[in-house]
Amino acid sequence: MTLHTLRPHPHGAVLAATVAARVELGHGSRLELEYVLAGDLAQLAIPRRARALRAERLWEHTCFEAFVASAAGTRYCELNVAPSTTWAAYAFDSYRHGMRPLDLDKPPTVQVAETASELRVTAAIELGNLVDAPWPWRIGLTAVVEDRTGGRAYYALKHSREKPDFHDAVSFTVLLDGSTR
Repeated sequence: MTLHTLRPHPHGAVLAATVAARVELGHGSRLELEYVLAGDLAQLAIPRRARALRAERLWEHTCFEAFVASAAGTRYCELNVAPSTTWAAYAFDSYRHGMRPLDLDKPPTVQVAETASELRVTAAIELGNLVDAPWPWRIGLTAVVEDRTGGRAYYALKHSREKPDFHDAVSFTVLLDGSTR
């Protein structure tokens, strides 16, 4: 269980905050995610807790994301979880094309723990429709962090473009080999 440090994009807001994330494969095709946002949380815009429902446009505010692509082909999915416990899941046919809601057998389980200096968001997401996808799965771990003035910082494992672009498969650098299934 490796905690990966996410790096802020140089052209986003400069925040006194760090983000780390981990991903692992649970039983079957359950993806288990954990994000740790550390810093002066009073300076950040953290969405209030709400009912854990599917929501749109979570990336416009503080939220955590994972991009999952199989070893073969151009298809991938995007998973979003917010500190509010709202979530979103999308499927893509190729880079930013064919976006549609990703059908999940059941809603993700999102949990949030917060102190004055740390926000920890965990999510368990059943990806049954990917269970037969070729291994390894390539994962991109990302976060959007908004401050109280509306500035946004964009964190990812790797940034390769002039503007933040979490859909760039170059940043899908964590490999899950499926051996724990």
